[in-house]
Amino acid sequence: MSRIPRQRTNPAGKRPGKAGRAGKDAPVVEPLNIVHGALPSREVILRFIADHPQKASKRELAKAFGLKGDSRVELKQMLQELEQEGMLQKNRKSLIRPGALPPVTVLDITTRDKDGDLIGRPAEWPEDQGVAPAVAIRQQSPAGRQGKGKAPVAGLGDRILAKIFPAVDRGGPAYTARIIKVIDRRRGASMGVFRTAPGGGGRLLPIERRGEEMLIDPDFTGGATDGDLVEVEIARLGRFGLPRAKVLSVVGSVGSEKAISMIAIHAHGIPHVFPPAVIAEAEAARPASMSHREDWRDVPLITIDPADAKDHDDAVYAEPDPSPDNPGGVIVTVAIADVSWYVRPNSPLDREALKRGNSVYFPDRVVPMLPERISNDLCSLKQGVDRPALAVRMSFSGEGRKIGHIFHRIMMKSAAKLSYQQAQAAIDGKPDDQTGPMLEPILKPLWHAYEVMKRGRDRRQPLELDMPERKILLKPDGTVDRVVVPPRLDAHKLIEEMMIQANVCAAETLEKKRQPLIYRIHDGPTLAKQEILREFLATLGISLAKGGNMRANNFNGILAKADGTPHQTMVSEMVLRSQSQAIYGPENIGHFGLNLMKYAHFTSPIRRYADLIVHRALVGSLGFGEGGITPDEEAALDDIAAEISTFERRAMAAERETVDRLIAHHLSGRVGEEFSGRVSGVTKSGLFIALPDYGADGFVPISTLGTDYFIYDEAHQALSGEKTGLGYRLGDSVTVKLAEAVPLAGALRFEMISEGREMPAAMRSFHKAGRRDRGQVRKKPGTRPPRGRH
Repeated sequence: MSRIPRQRTNPAGKRPGKAGRAGKDAPVVEPLNIVHGALPSREVILRFIADHPQKASKRELAKAFGLKGDSRVELKQMLQELEQEGMLQKNRKSLIRPGALPPVTVLDITTRDKDGDLIGRPAEWPEDQGVAPAVAIRQQSPAGRQGKGKAPVAGLGDRILAKIFPAVDRGGPAYTARIIKVIDRRRGASMGVFRTAPGGGGRLLPIERRGEEMLIDPDFTGGATDGDLVEVEIARLGRFGLPRAKVLSVVGSVGSEKAISMIAIHAHGIPHVFPPAVIAEAEAARPASMSHREDWRDVPLITIDPADAKDHDDAVYAEPDPSPDNPGGVIVTVAIADVSWYVRPNSPLDREALKRGNSVYFPDRVVPMLPERISNDLCSLKQGVDRPALAVRMSFSGEGRKIGHIFHRIMMKSAAKLSYQQAQAAIDGKPDDQTGPMLEPILKPLWHAYEVMKRGRDRRQPLELDMPERKILLKPDGTVDRVVVPPRLDAHKLIEEMMIQANVCAAETLEKKRQPLIYRIHDGPTLAKQEILREFLATLGISLAKGGNMRANNFNGILAKADGTPHQTMVSEMVLRSQSQAIYGPENIGHFGLNLMKYAHFTSPIRRYADLIVHRALVGSLGFGEGGITPDEEAALDDIAAEISTFERRAMAAERETVDRLIAHHLSGRVGEEFSGRVSGVTKSGLFIALPDYGADGFVPISTLGTDYFIYDEAHQALSGEKTGLGYRLGDSVTVKLAEAVPLAGALRFEMISEGREMPAAMRSFHKAGRRDRGQVRKKPGTRPPRGRH
């Protein structure tokens, strides 16, 4: 009988009863009784994973319990069963309890506890899992663990990469954390709206909900005028009164797009100014040499991008396969800018690129991952200019099956720079002066190759969720002109499919070379989300099979059944919500949405750090010369994957919030007007309403819906009136009145104009039965629960 100690520490990471000794972990041992070499019970497995998240992989579990041979197979089956039952879920290469933090997490240090110890929360946390858990930060001694090395020290506002440990002290945070690395230190500058004051000077109104007002003396206004968005630093803190600040810079009018995007940049801590050392390295870079390169400058590769694209990192070419062994086959070449030649590991450029993780795109500005000298010049595949690239030649059979591929490090010269609309118009019979001569030798072979590749895609059946993407068009003054939905062209699909296949080739090649890499991974929907979707679909008479082995085509079948019905939009929304989020990781679990077993981002190294890592891995493993991956990078892939996954979500949140603020500002002058909308979300507290014409969302509080008592029905995704039987359901078309617009918060509040529709009788009887089961039937007048809290 073995006894594995259960590690227990209090939240601050101190010895129990020894206040003030931070960083000393004195575990309290609760033995976990097991028989070494015998398969443990499910309860023991779950407890061990909760107590030892750092050892929660199949391999570590087998090692901890001394399992070999058939016992390892039984352990694997048990873990699969626990996953299918929703008791465990995958997190990269580990297993965690649902709702638990993974062993390595990015945290934002947000506050201190009553003893002065730092408290952090996950930088990203799913909304459907409630409030993010608090984590007590253990500050190590300056000498580091066991007196070796230098321990990282963090402070309030910092973002850190941390090792997570469960805490047992019920009176504090649920976790403790040890700092692995400080990712970003918060700057001392704050942002707000400047308001002039009588007699000179002014006040700073904060843009953050928890911010505080500051006074600005007349000598420190920095030329700001009333309504300007400004960055300030605290000039003086007194014991009494408001703090005094000094204006560092005037961003612009609070109504301009520039100011609104700066709010998101500031709120999310997105680095947007390149340090001098980074700019100096970029400016000193010179064009790549022909060392270890093949000369492909005669291959008519072309770029097809948005009309307003400033950097071009991918080019394509296709031709029929001349091999008699592949009748009807095609050869597709994808060339990608060779960023790895210019951005070397651990250089200033590299460190800054990792700090950013990816480029961030706002309606009229881009915060790039790399300086313009690299992104828009030396690495951009400009027409008629020599540029270094990594290229992959892929062979496809006539049925669309990839039968082989090979990578090359090349020097190329783009034959043309085309927009999606320009290329599509040429194929549709309206070529211009540029595309006319290219139609037969270049464009038609590309479209033929896409038709061949599409056969393979149709057979693979990736998830076909076609949700329209809206684009905001701005006026010259930076305010919203209109919102459009650009058409989805075959030119878009052609480039998308060729990039997907190039990414597959990168993953396959690196796996074959046994080269560590960062995959783009996408797990299937959790069982909990599947169950919510299953219950919802059942209300529409659509079935969803049970089990943990769902595939993308299962969801395609659901979408096909709803196609053309009044429920089509509603079903698409719910299927989308059921999906997991794609992330980066060094352990491969496949890509559920694309229905691919091996997938790695390779095609956008100018704007994604993950792709740069894959380029370096290819250069190193294929012997392509300088710029390959280093042993230090290989050892840090786990941490790098966690960081760039977080930075990707940071960018998405900043982009979304900027759009919300722009639309709220655009509509702020139309309070009181009525709009056509659609119910895009149903909660206990009210309805989210989407305005399709504006790409905006607002909220209708349940307390404003009327005099009836509304009941929230999660299965039907509906709010229905207890007396009238009228209600609102996800996907319903409604008319609403704009009651309030708060531009700086990006918030819209609506009042419902539509009366609602008759809810099905089955739903009303379900409500009555549910209240009776929960003891919620009102026995006397006046005992109704408060509206909006049910």
